[in-house]
Amino acid sequence: MPISRAAKHPPATRLAALARRLLEASTLCAIATVSPGRRAHINTAYFACGPKFEIVWWSAPQAQHSRNVRANASVAIAVFRSTQTWGGLDRGIQLFGRARELRGRASLDAERLYAARFKSYEGGDDAYRFYRLRTTRMKLFDERMLGGATFVTVAVGPAGRVRWEKTESYVGED
Repeated sequence: MPISRAAKHPPATRLAALARRLLEASTLCAIATVSPGRRAHINTAYFACGPKFEIVWWSAPQAQHSRNVRANASVAIAVFRSTQTWGGLDRGIQLFGRARELRGRASLDAERLYAARFKSYEGGDDAYRFYRLRTTRMKLFDERMLGGATFVTVAVGPAGRVRWEKTESYVGED
């Protein structure tokens, strides 16, 4: 299936708003990490999103994905509603960047963000830590807003500012 690239794209403010809606569509994410042996690993976790598109999650430091983050900070996260069905107007988002275990004030900030999303979160479990992905790139997919089989890649600056990089559409052969 050929890939068509387009120079035309929505404004950055619209792309940022779309990214926020995609992140709000689900409370679960799939976190992809790389082990010290360079093997892929994936884990599902509840997450919250901050104003700069940073993703925070709560996890055990001895879990494989947590150990992987300590050894290699490169992380990718996918968020999508699992109730979507084949042939519908699908949507989802992929985020890429570097992650780390948080301590001190950064951990408290992450906990506040997490608690704001998950009202039943009570904290206080010293066996778990907060982790944060600093997003540097996102890939947006929303067939209703962007068109069928169309992916828009954006860069995310340190202040959370979004900048369009490319639009790719997967087109069937005639």
